[in-house]
Amino acid sequence: MKNRYEIIIYWSDEDQAYIAEVPELPGCMADGETYQEALANVEVIIQEWIETATELNRPIPRPKGKLIYA
Repeated sequence: MKNRYEIIIYWSDEDQAYIAEVPELPGCMADGETYQEALANVEVIIQEWIETATELNRPIPRPKGKLIYA
């Protein structure tokens, strides 16, 4: 299944790495030395997040497909 979740990637001076966060999946994030590595890593974490939620019978949020700012 192709990922349709919003991914936010930014540089962290504190971690000296790119951080990739998936706001729609609580706690779902990864890092990498490059932008591309952070993106690849978070794609794996998204799948693991969904697999774990499924095993625990927890709801899996549907991708919103757009940014929402409060």
